[in-house]
Amino acid sequence: MGRLDCDGLIDDCRLLLLTSALCLVGCSAGLIDDGVDRDEEVVAAEVPPRSCATAQPTETLTLPSAMADRALVGPRGGRGDRPDPADLITIPVYVHVVSALGGEGEVSDAAIAAQVQVLDAAFVATRFRFALAGVNRAVRNSWFEMTPGSLAESSVKSALHRGTAADLNLYTAGPADGQLGWSSFPSDYELDPIDDGVVVFHGSLPGGNATPFDEGDTATHEVGHWLGLYHTFQGGCDKANDFVPDTAAEAAPAFGCPFGRDSCTGTLFPGRDPVENFMGLSDDACMVEFTPGQAARMEEHWLAYRAGR
Repeated sequence: MGRLDCDGLIDDCRLLLLTSALCLVGCSAGLIDDGVDRDEEVVAAEVPPRSCATAQPTETLTLPSAMADRALVGPRGGRGDRPDPADLITIPVYVHVVSALGGEGEVSDAAIAAQVQVLDAAFVATRFRFALAGVNRAVRNSWFEMTPGSLAESSVKSALHRGTAADLNLYTAGPADGQLGWSSFPSDYELDPIDDGVVVFHGSLPGGNATPFDEGDTATHEVGHWLGLYHTFQGGCDKANDFVPDTAAEAAPAFGCPFGRDSCTGTLFPGRDPVENFMGLSDDACMVEFTPGQAARMEEHWLAYRAGR
């Protein structure tokens, strides 16, 4: 058997690598020279974990006062009661679909319609209903990968935002940090009207690829923030907690569907964790309700910060 010429193989490999590199440079130059602003390539993202990047509120930044928040304690109606149709508040929804040049993040009109229907169903025991007011589509990689508080987010919203404090701007994108969504609070509007709105991962819309977060309830959760609700685990095992008296306190967010979990015990904290509440971080299939106290809080914040503005 002849001796293997390792040196010759190494030289051949080096030549092959150099040739490939030159080819790649040439191909890249060809793409750039066509005059199209393509940004950098976007790599398809994996399904993110259940997450919410909505900033934890502070009384000085997001609450009119601690007294006003603690005043929102009167549940109106029983669990599951529906308001009189004459009292309904219909919120116009502007959906802004931000996708990448390669097509990632494109959302169909059918998925958008289904998302609005999911919102209507989720808020059925509240006064709020939702009506699609318009759809915008933008294709730009840097915008598609926007993250909370980034220059890209500011650019997207400055270009696409529509309406007033009473209009919901819902952006779909593919956040580079893997977040499923985030939202502004009602009391933030006066300070920065253009920033107002909700951003969700495109795969979280009904029928998307973000299983088990593909039933549209990421938007439900974030719209809850947009209407003034905090996470059910806000404040942990604290009497004030999320400032809603009929959501049991929980020490930390629940993931999956851990029904029966009771993380805050003792006479001060009755009830098991609200795993089924839209303002937790459970899987979509487990999130099924807003409480009467949450409905009351959303209505109060609507009247204080959004209605007529």
